[in-house]
Amino acid sequence: MTVKKSEGKREQILRAAEKVFAEKGFQDATIADIVGRAKVSEATLYEYYSSKEDLLFRIPGDLTSEQKKEIEFVFDHIRGAANKMRAFIYHNLWFWQTHPDYASVALVILKQNRKFINTESYRIIYDTYQMMLPVIEEGIESGEFKAGTNPKLVLSMILSIIEYITVNKILHGTPENLLEYVDPITDQILGGIRA
Repeated sequence: MTVKKSEGKREQILRAAEKVFAEKGFQDATIADIVGRAKVSEATLYEYYSSKEDLLFRIPGDLTSEQKKEIEFVFDHIRGAANKMRAFIYHNLWFWQTHPDYASVALVILKQNRKFINTESYRIIYDTYQMMLPVIEEGIESGEFKAGTNPKLVLSMILSIIEYITVNKILHGTPENLLEYVDPITDQILGGIRA
């Protein structure tokens, strides 16, 4: 089997699992559901993943790595901490809006699994979110943000608001468009920290 074909199969299984977990939840989803959706045999699934939980834990890896690269690219081309913050908030809301199945898996299912914190996928997610800390520190050093601003607290507020709005969309269907919250969230945060 060629590497390209192998990667294609792996991705096919991951995306099928993501959809099944989003629809049924982790407990009610079965390997049979996943292989049926992926149109592969159970043996093929086990060539790539050791268990249903292994499959669940691997879902965030590639998607979040890609998200991290996109944010790094944007940060390299934007000047000013406030502008970078707006871009970070936009990108996160856009990401959840355009990946609703992944949002269900990451924000509803994985949040409840204590073992996830010990995985490589968790480290990638953590590192992606931590990219905002130097931006906040940059804003403090440049005088754009108030001296004494706590970067970790600001980042926690940003992520908590984004997560709350996204989980509300997953569970209740509203808001329909997460992107309408980019400016209100950004302006609210900046209103508290701008010098």
